[in-house]
Amino acid sequence: MRKFVRGLIRFIFNRIARIQVNGSQNVPASGSFIIATNHIGIIDIAMFHYVFDRYDMFIPVGEKWQKTGWIRWLGRHLNFLFIDRFNPDLKSLRKMIGLMETGHSLVIAPEGTRSTTGALLAGKPGVAYLAARSGFPVIPVAITGTEDKVLWGNIKRLRKSPVSLTAGTAFHLPPLPKENRDQALQNDTEEIMCQIAALLPERYRGVYANHPRLLALLTSPRHG
Repeated sequence: MRKFVRGLIRFIFNRIARIQVNGSQNVPASGSFIIATNHIGIIDIAMFHYVFDRYDMFIPVGEKWQKTGWIRWLGRHLNFLFIDRFNPDLKSLRKMIGLMETGHSLVIAPEGTRSTTGALLAGKPGVAYLAARSGFPVIPVAITGTEDKVLWGNIKRLRKSPVSLTAGTAFHLPPLPKENRDQALQNDTEEIMCQIAALLPERYRGVYANHPRLLALLTSPRHG
């Protein structure tokens, strides 16, 4: 059934979008890691199963979507993990770490919700905590062109939307210190978000557009 669902996703996506993938070599074919991505449209939750041939990816999704039939159906076959986005959920965090310890990979949006403008919102510390606590690498990924209004507008006009997915280079976060943990989590969250922002066009960078860390990343030889 998973193969059928993935085939269905590709069939639909190929008819509504022209998808360009950059940096796919930065995403390993096996092993555990955290993909940290921006989130601008509802189809983002299936995008990674279109791009990557991995059945062991799991994707945290807001629990409100569990009430939506087609998302619940997708979730059964594409490893959705329905979580409470607004309250600390240590049980879910432990489950995510446990899954990665058994070889799975995680796809998660640090913002915690879709951006209605397409531009980056402030990241929440959950992803930074997972990365620092587990020790697994973070791979920043930037998505453009999947905004709901844009996508549906083009579908109505029988046009394909230009969509891109760009994967950056993996990096590690240091273990959390015993003191000043909140500040360390904030710094780590900003690092993750700036790594994503560096892969995005300027109009998508949102609250991180003028962040000193982003400016440093954009001017580094590695980025160029």
